[in-house]
Amino acid sequence: MEKLIKILDQYLTIDCKQVVISNPRKTGSVTKITIRPVLIRDTLCYQVTSYVGNQVLHENLSKEVIIGEKIEEWMKQFKQLQLIHKEETVTALVNKKGGVSLSRKRVKTAVPVSLDHNRSKRYIIEEGTPVPFLVDLGVMTKEGRIVQKRYDKFRQINRFLEFVRDVEPELPKERPCTIIDFGCGKSYLTFAMYYYFKVLCKREVQMIGLDLKEDVMRHCNALAEKYGYDNLAFYTGDIRDYDGVEKVDMVVTLHACDTATDYALHKAVGWGAKVILSVPCCQHELNGVLHNDILQPMLSYGILKERFAALATDAMRAQLLTGLGYETQILEFIDMEHTPKNLLIRGVKRDKLSSDKKTGQYERFRDFLGSELTLERLLKEEPVCEI
Repeated sequence: MEKLIKILDQYLTIDCKQVVISNPRKTGSVTKITIRPVLIRDTLCYQVTSYVGNQVLHENLSKEVIIGEKIEEWMKQFKQLQLIHKEETVTALVNKKGGVSLSRKRVKTAVPVSLDHNRSKRYIIEEGTPVPFLVDLGVMTKEGRIVQKRYDKFRQINRFLEFVRDVEPELPKERPCTIIDFGCGKSYLTFAMYYYFKVLCKREVQMIGLDLKEDVMRHCNALAEKYGYDNLAFYTGDIRDYDGVEKVDMVVTLHACDTATDYALHKAVGWGAKVILSVPCCQHELNGVLHNDILQPMLSYGILKERFAALATDAMRAQLLTGLGYETQILEFIDMEHTPKNLLIRGVKRDKLSSDKKTGQYERFRDFLGSELTLERLLKEEPVCEI
């Protein structure tokens, strides 16, 4: 292992393009690790990327930590390391006892090295061009650089816009479309959506943000006026009784707590919204009444019951939307390392009701769990079509 540490000490510099640690000894959670140099606030460090199933996890470490603490731990899990330097490639094979065999190959043409942080990701809102609302919200500097402590928020905003970009062709083009963001809070994503449609897509939209916090909505209105966002307005109100518009094309509800999501979804289908984007939060309703003898070995553990109830709740919501003619998907919104509330329900209206077979599957699942959701109850009380 000393050989490998000496190699890393010599070559893990600003001229190192990448280190790839691969070929795991056992089937486990991490399948590959990559390391590359990055400059963050003019400080050289190394971005370590771990591939875990479908997730990609990042952390920034110093050279001293990698060589002094991490490398031996990693090489107990993996058999191979390849270091790609600007002028030479070094491959190390490590056996179970820590013995290392090295091979080196000179690079005929020097490999260019980029030190840009997150250089490989092309974001919809790109770093380098100041965006007024991101500057005022503390995500971006006046020069267009991302504030390092807010990089997760920057990634979250762009990830959400990827979902918006996917459904944008579904929205009407012959007229301005109406979009409502229920429970918009500080409205990072509301401003981002307006910027995406109005500035990047050159589309006319009427956008409404709704939240219970009057002072926050007042501040958001002031910002919208400051940016000249004429068709973006914020109101104080409750999701369940909002009736400020008659027709809505797209409904967004992010982290609306517990049954507030059900009320928002009911509003959406009542309007016949073409697109629904919902990230549910705090699914307490089913958790509070869930009882099933067959599932009891799992339900007796609080944390497992909570997680199961959350997943079951979102599955039932998605199936109810499917029964109402929506093509539904449940997608990962943001990495689990940033928030456990990371699932997004996306529904696109197709005007084709679900088959009796799928409806029957939903009913059997609901009856097995022994409880219906607020959304189903609302649809029975104020039906928009047969469910």
